Amino acid sequence: MADPTGINKAGQVANVGSNPAKSSGDDDKMAKMRSRLQMAQAAYSDSREDELDDLRFMAGSPDNQWQWPADVLQTRGSVQGQTINARPCLTINKLPQHVRQVTNEQRQNRPSGKVIPADDNADVQVAEIFNGVVRHIEYMSDADVAYDTACDNQVTYGEGYIRLLTDYCNEETFDQDIKIGRIRNAFSVYMDPTIQDPCGADAEWCFISEDILKEEYERMFPDATPISTLYAQGVGDQGISSWLTEDTIRIAEYFYYTHKRETLHLYPDNQTAFANSPQDKQLQAMFGKPIRTREVDRKKVMWMKTNGFDVLDEREWPGKWIPVVRVIGNEWEVDGQIYISGLVRNAKDAQRMYNYWTSQEAEMLALAPKAPFIGYGGQFEGYENQWKTANTTNWPYLEVNPDVTDGAGSVLPLPQRAPPPLPQTGLIQAKMGAADDIKGTTGQYDASLGQQGNERSAKAIIAREKQGDVGTYHYVDNLARAIRHITRQIVDLIPKIYDTQRIARIIGVDGEVEMVKFNPSQQEPVKEIRDQMGALIEKVYNPNVGTYDVMVTTGPGYMTKRQEALDAMSQILQSNPQLWTVAGDLFIKNMDWPGAQEMADRFKKILDPKVLSEGDQSPELMQAQQQIEAMTQELNRVTDIMENIQDSAEQQKLVIDQFEAQVKAYDAETKRITAVQNSMTPEQIQDIVMGTIAAALDTGDLIGGAPEMREMPEMPDMEAPQMAPEQPEMVPEAPEGMM
Repeated sequence: MADPTGINKAGQVANVGSNPAKSSGDDDKMAKMRSRLQMAQAAYSDSREDELDDLRFMAGSPDNQWQWPADVLQTRGSVQGQTINARPCLTINKLPQHVRQVTNEQRQNRPSGKVIPADDNADVQVAEIFNGVVRHIEYMSDADVAYDTACDNQVTYGEGYIRLLTDYCNEETFDQDIKIGRIRNAFSVYMDPTIQDPCGADAEWCFISEDILKEEYERMFPDATPISTLYAQGVGDQGISSWLTEDTIRIAEYFYYTHKRETLHLYPDNQTAFANSPQDKQLQAMFGKPIRTREVDRKKVMWMKTNGFDVLDEREWPGKWIPVVRVIGNEWEVDGQIYISGLVRNAKDAQRMYNYWTSQEAEMLALAPKAPFIGYGGQFEGYENQWKTANTTNWPYLEVNPDVTDGAGSVLPLPQRAPPPLPQTGLIQAKMGAADDIKGTTGQYDASLGQQGNERSAKAIIAREKQGDVGTYHYVDNLARAIRHITRQIVDLIPKIYDTQRIARIIGVDGEVEMVKFNPSQQEPVKEIRDQMGALIEKVYNPNVGTYDVMVTTGPGYMTKRQEALDAMSQILQSNPQLWTVAGDLFIKNMDWPGAQEMADRFKKILDPKVLSEGDQSPELMQAQQQIEAMTQELNRVTDIMENIQDSAEQQKLVIDQFEAQVKAYDAETKRITAVQNSMTPEQIQDIVMGTIAAALDTGDLIGGAPEMREMPEMPDMEAPQMAPEQPEMVPEAPEGMM
């Protein structure tokens, strides 16, 4: 069939484009992307029209008159340049004060996430490291700007957004950092409208759109489909044509999940693995058939940058949630339609009435005639010019004619000014009622706005302020939920981004900066490295071991708490000056004047060491103390050895002296026996021996009568002093008969 109009051909170009290598799967993915965007736009269209009007109303001023309806302005303003019949349209915007009352309270008591261990493998020290890394990420990202912007949008018109990004640390490394991003225009975000979680944690997809100049687009994406071709794609496809304007082109970041069904196997010792994975094959070889199986929906977050037709960039997002977090104000679902609002929505009519009654009051006073002078006829004759200009000219004096009307010659009274017109009482009451209505619709009354009431005691004032805080507490609570989800996502990303050995910076709750080492390959969550003396050198952490969760706390910031601590300590030290010797360094440390920290360190040196805990001592001092203790133990051991050596030497000398005395005695006995033997005949010697044997037989002590064999005392096993010359181990004792 012929195509004289070219519509069919244009439709084919729209479906295929200029890239012939584009697969049908890509076409289906892009068509699904555009369909989702259109669904989100339709779901949020009605609510966002009201939200945009809330934003304009909040930003209303006397210059733009956004708080006045257009039809009212047409009847009260100038007509064809003529302002003669114009009526005042004053704008006394009281709403920013009410909005700032909520947002600034959030800035003073900013919610913060706190990481806590969630299973047996998790470690408290690693949880503190997580907290330090999160604080570092917030500091480097200026996260307070992202939080404050989301809170302002949430309170003003009902929804704000915060996002997470990853970026390389610098252009010369592959290490990445996590950043918290600000989304100034919440209307540029289109999140899955079927979500149930207020923070959008269960969203299946999300868009973040922006418009850039066409020249910038061609520079950033030189290989993308040319602009002229994209114009052709818009024929017959409204989903694509909406992405193009005369000077700009829309670029969108598109987050979405991909799903894959897999089977999970359970093995002994609670070990799990997905079917056909290397780990599953290994466990099957060890244990055989799995104990249990179940089907699992494995999700993966994908990120795409697109112009509505081409995929400009695409990759996997390392986290398990879509990194866009919603901060909601008020949310309703009516007949399947989502309606979102903030603090301004219900206060708009009260603000309009306040503007109207203020303008009416000004109009009545402006149009009312000025109070005239009242006098008798003939009194102003001759002085008409001065009296006609008396209301506009500051005459030094005014004269009148003394008109005498009766025969008695009495003088008429001087002219008097008539009393000025006063505003109507009903108008003033209506204006005051409109002001009270603004307070009622925002949930903030006089005490919350700083106005003095009947309360006099501090407790009564605080109690009244809390009543106003209760009316708007859900805004702060919803922001706290969003920050908790942001922190939970950061904890999920840290092990995946810090996946190599690296040095990371952490920030303590007091703002102190430290450096820690990560090693994802070690088995334990915390590894302590010590020297030969047992002193701690460093700690290495593995964030991959264990499971961690996040709780959120809301309260004053560290500087506020520090000032409160300083005031409390000041009162305590004034009442009890003796405590300076115990906690004086802590008092000085909380001061903010220059040199306070140095003075606190010097003051700490003069304190009694008993009052300092181990955590108050510097690492150098603790290491020195450990070395001193180790050296003391070694010195005690050497002293014991020397004492043992000295005792052994004295004992050895005594044994040697005893041995020498025995040798001398044996030598003298031998000489005597030899002399006796030389003077006796063999017969005499034989008679003596036989007599000795006979005596032994008579007493039955044949063995005892034999010569004794004395064993030489055993010498201690020592290296020094040097042993005496070797002596025979067995020395015979001389027989008693030979004495």
